[in-house]
Amino acid sequence: MVGRNPQLTEQSPLLPTRQGKAMNRATVCQRLKLAVKAALGHHPELVDVQVSPHRIRHSTAMAMLQSGVGPSEIALWLGHESPSTTHMYVEADLEMKQRALARLKPPDVKPARYQRPETLLRFLQSL
Repeated sequence: MVGRNPQLTEQSPLLPTRQGKAMNRATVCQRLKLAVKAALGHHPELVDVQVSPHRIRHSTAMAMLQSGVGPSEIALWLGHESPSTTHMYVEADLEMKQRALARLKPPDVKPARYQRPETLLRFLQSL
């Protein structure tokens, strides 16, 4: 693989500290806050955005869904045991809902008026 870090192994943490250990939640949040602060110069609209690890996770899952990746694959990528757990991350956005509705075809059924059966009328009258 071109450009692969030779120190990176399957057991390496995704977000390592300087010592090569996995970052804890507080450190990840602190580093993210610093990254957002650094990005504000080029992206001032971030000042009103609550950027968090959860939001990045959700945004990534939505981007995967919008790119055609199925919920089961997203669940695996997120490390969920069940695709049903993933549902909270991959709620369909308005554009996806519009595309789904555009694929629907009206049913090939003639609308009909309800006709009550005579047996029903007789039963009701007998009460």
